[in-house]
Amino acid sequence: MAIPGLVGSLGLSNGYGLNLPKLLSMASAEGKVLVLVFLEGGNDGLNTVIPLNRLSAMSSVRPHVFLPEDRLLRLPGESVALHPALSNLRSLYTEGRLGIVQSVGYPEQNFSHFRSTDIWMSGSNSDELITNGWMGRHLAGEFPGYPEEYPTVEHPDPLAIEIGNGGSLLFQGPAASMSMVLSGADDFYKLLNNEEEEAPATNAGDKLRFIRLIARQAEQYGEVVLDAARKARNLANYQSDRLSEQLRIVARLIAGGLQTPLYMVRLGGFDTHDNQVAVSDHTQGEHAELLKSLDDGVMSFMNDLEQHNVADRVIGMTFSEFGRRIISNASRGTDHGSAAPLFVFGNAVKGGVLGENPVFTANSRYNDNIDMQFDFRQIYASVLSQWLDQSDQNIENTLIRNFDQVPIIGDSVITSIEEKPSNYPISVFPNPVQDVSVIRYHANGSPVKIDLYGMNGKLIEHIYRGPSNAGENQVIWQSTRLRQGQYLLRVTGEGINSYFKVIK
Repeated sequence: MAIPGLVGSLGLSNGYGLNLPKLLSMASAEGKVLVLVFLEGGNDGLNTVIPLNRLSAMSSVRPHVFLPEDRLLRLPGESVALHPALSNLRSLYTEGRLGIVQSVGYPEQNFSHFRSTDIWMSGSNSDELITNGWMGRHLAGEFPGYPEEYPTVEHPDPLAIEIGNGGSLLFQGPAASMSMVLSGADDFYKLLNNEEEEAPATNAGDKLRFIRLIARQAEQYGEVVLDAARKARNLANYQSDRLSEQLRIVARLIAGGLQTPLYMVRLGGFDTHDNQVAVSDHTQGEHAELLKSLDDGVMSFMNDLEQHNVADRVIGMTFSEFGRRIISNASRGTDHGSAAPLFVFGNAVKGGVLGENPVFTANSRYNDNIDMQFDFRQIYASVLSQWLDQSDQNIENTLIRNFDQVPIIGDSVITSIEEKPSNYPISVFPNPVQDVSVIRYHANGSPVKIDLYGMNGKLIEHIYRGPSNAGENQVIWQSTRLRQGQYLLRVTGEGINSYFKVIK
């Protein structure tokens, strides 16, 4: 057991401590990374995050796609479950590294894929046309003078990277696209020939000079991207599907030291009007395969970042242009709907479910839709403020108007133990630690991870990865190379998220 006197001497008011502010990922703002995962086609939120208090109604109005209750992945302490294909996301949830925001959308839903995608990427109202993206406006405000004055010594890396065929509206700024587009895993970028002929002094010549400027930038950015890719290799195993390949690239670039703060990857195929589920097993089918791709890709990505010691400065967020209808159709599918849940993942996120379960009944009609609880721009505002450290004025400039925020990032990355007591205590003997110490911890029998963090939030060491017994366990810790100072020990696993402060 922990020694109360020693715990107090480490700056904690009692055995369960004070708030431990901004640990695990609060590196400099410049080091933070946001990865946006676009689920193209309109994801069926009701079969992704299933409201357990609406199962009876769902069996009546969604008989063609209804998921069997005994196959759902229930979330501890919550009235929702995840699709059976999302076992890795469930694991992240139990570790406090996955947040779920219910019923995200916008007023006066537009059911066109193209228009609704533009609305999400531009941050516009449904009745207004904006020709640049919310992230493009954010970057233009942060990096004035782009593209003419970039890259610079201080900012040699791309401002944003998206993977796919062509740039999106998301990163389109008021004057130019703010992103670099990578076509795929085997073609990071083709370096362009720097030689150029004299451009005529005409409007066409001005356009040609601008095109050549972008080409020169692309060449320079391509070199730094390839340099970062050469400096690191992927340490996690990835599947061979499209999303995993994209996330593999992003992880490698982050691990290789590229300071690009924003990425977007895509997973298409969510327009599941038919064959959303298999005839013989509704937990299988097209939607299950897509969710499995998301589940595998995110977990491999997180594991890769963890092994490279950069996971604490990266968060990810999924989004889709809309959800699906409450009522299923006769083709074992669902049609275009409105609001749907989204996921936020990472060591720094505020885990849990935000919002209430959607409300509908067994008498719902075809045109009925899930009511919006959160405007998608509230989520954008929250990420800009809580993760990218933007001022209220900058956020208003980016989103054009004000939006209330919601808690996406925890007040401290590690929730205060005073607010969230651990059911699984930890102790270290001796403490202050010597060259060899013994870590004792209680667990529920599931595999655990034991990590050591500095008080600046930097991951110092992966101490242990492996099985545990139900009850007390111990690990011998070789801490010979540990410098003098204060540190935080963290034990995580299914249902376990425990902390202990140590000193050397």
